[in-house]
Amino acid sequence: MAATNPAKTLQDEVTCPICLEYFKDPVSLGCDHSFCRACITQCWEGFDTDVSCPQCREIFPQRNLRLNRQLRNIVEAARELRLQSGKEPEQERLCEKHKEPLKLFCKEDEIPICLVCDRSKQHRDHTVIPAEEAAEEFKVGNDQLEEREKLLGCKPFPYFCLQRKTQTERQKIVSEFQQLWHFLEEQERLLLAQLEKLDKETEKIQNENATKLSEQISHLSELISEMEGKCQKPVSEFLQVRLSEKHPGSPHRDRTDKRLSDFSQKTVALMETLRKFKANVTLDPDTAHPELVLSEDQKSVRLGDTRQRLPNNPERFDTVFCVLGCEGFTSGRHCWEVEVGDGRFWAVGVARESVGRKGEISLSPEEGIWAVERWEGQFLALTSPVTFLPLSRAPSRIRVCLDCDRGQVTFIDAGDEAPIFTFPPGSVSGVRIQPWLWVGGSRQIHLVIQQGMQGHTYGQKQQGVWWHLKD
Repeated sequence: MAATNPAKTLQDEVTCPICLEYFKDPVSLGCDHSFCRACITQCWEGFDTDVSCPQCREIFPQRNLRLNRQLRNIVEAARELRLQSGKEPEQERLCEKHKEPLKLFCKEDEIPICLVCDRSKQHRDHTVIPAEEAAEEFKVGNDQLEEREKLLGCKPFPYFCLQRKTQTERQKIVSEFQQLWHFLEEQERLLLAQLEKLDKETEKIQNENATKLSEQISHLSELISEMEGKCQKPVSEFLQVRLSEKHPGSPHRDRTDKRLSDFSQKTVALMETLRKFKANVTLDPDTAHPELVLSEDQKSVRLGDTRQRLPNNPERFDTVFCVLGCEGFTSGRHCWEVEVGDGRFWAVGVARESVGRKGEISLSPEEGIWAVERWEGQFLALTSPVTFLPLSRAPSRIRVCLDCDRGQVTFIDAGDEAPIFTFPPGSVSGVRIQPWLWVGGSRQIHLVIQQGMQGHTYGQKQQGVWWHLKD
């Protein structure tokens, strides 16, 4: 076994475990481990509390550094001893047994021996080399050992400090991202509130515009009725107007010209506004139930007495007496009126292009139908479940107003401009929306569809009831 090296032991005791140099201003912790003051201060940089020993990892709530004067004195003594040992000649060591110089080294026992020991039975079969060669090999090995010890001694310090700094940075990053997240949530809430306010203002403006449009349409209807009434007056009244034209400056002529001029200007202006929303509606024969008979111009339909022999194509209703308009609407606003007369069984509205055609279908928004219905003396909105409409009188002409952009359809009594029912915004959904009609079981109803509210006419066939589309 190798003998203990006192010099090496002393060297370890006076060396800082962090910098691996002689202690400089040594301080001790509560665990009795000592370090250079500068080394331990740098190791604890960034931590005010809960610091720990780099060697034993014991945690201390506060920085309590005690100056180790005794260790400082030992360090100074060791430094002086090292300087002195480098100046004084080293005395030759002798074998304790044979009192001969130790000039050989036994590699098996790892001890220096003399020439007599080399000849003894104890070392006869051992590998023995000169002490100088052994010293060179030991020096190289010692240098490697010292390098290894330095690496091992340095490893705990940087890893420990790096781990603590990494933990601090992690907490800092998490805290910053939490603050950023709260900020983004607050911004999202504010922006959504602004959008909601803007949506309400937009809806209010659209409702006001729709009201104004309805008032203009009502005024136009009154002007049309007035014009029709004037056209039906006796010829004598027109002769009076003609006679007044022969006498310039006649008060009667001036008043008549002014009324006709005002009437003409208002009519042109309102007709121009109405033309923007006028819908050109024709009926699609490929969708009509086999018992519904369409006219050649596809603008009239009646309920026949027998079922026609028509191809059962996928678009045709085969059970419910329904028919769709040829035109489909995907955007914008569109209006048309339906003259229902005194019919007791009818339904008017719009339907999704993909509405079911075969077998019994549910007349409801879930099926893709938005309409109002009369069944005997009751008026219903075909919601789910149905909504009973307390109308003061039975409408004879219904105006259908479709707003594709808002997904809304409104029904108005075209006679007195009283609202009947409105499916709210977002209710009407689908890629393409088409006019939809249902003819009830009674064959005495009289329904007329007119496009763009340009007046109305209707006629009666002996074989059932006609729907007419007025140009």
